[in-house]
Amino acid sequence: PEQYYVARQKGTERPFTSQYEDFDGIGTYYCAACGNPLFKSNAKFDSGCGWPSFFEPISKGSLIYQPDHSHGMERTEVLCGRCKSHLGHVFDDGPLPTGLRYCMNGVVLDFKEQDQKNETEKEQ
Repeated sequence: PEQYYVARQKGTERPFTSQYEDFDGIGTYYCAACGNPLFKSNAKFDSGCGWPSFFEPISKGSLIYQPDHSHGMERTEVLCGRCKSHLGHVFDDGPLPTGLRYCMNGVVLDFKEQDQKNETEKEQ
């Protein structure tokens, strides 16, 4: 129910409730609705805002941006580039190198841990 509310009805989960807010696993974050790769864990940072935050997406096409004028605010909504699920918002108060903070709802993210064996084989 909460995943549908966030992804399809543009809802927001309560701050500090996401399993990924204070999570430091190494791997990739995907759209929970369609499996589209969104963020690498090395782009995640602790913003203190209460939601999982990243400074850059995995690729330019992985996300769609849309103006959001709801709640009397001027924001940029972030949608999945494949299924257009609402993921969160992006702000210009993030760290270097991008200066961006992708503030995501963890309930619409899935995480897959990096396979150490495959990564080692790829490097050789």
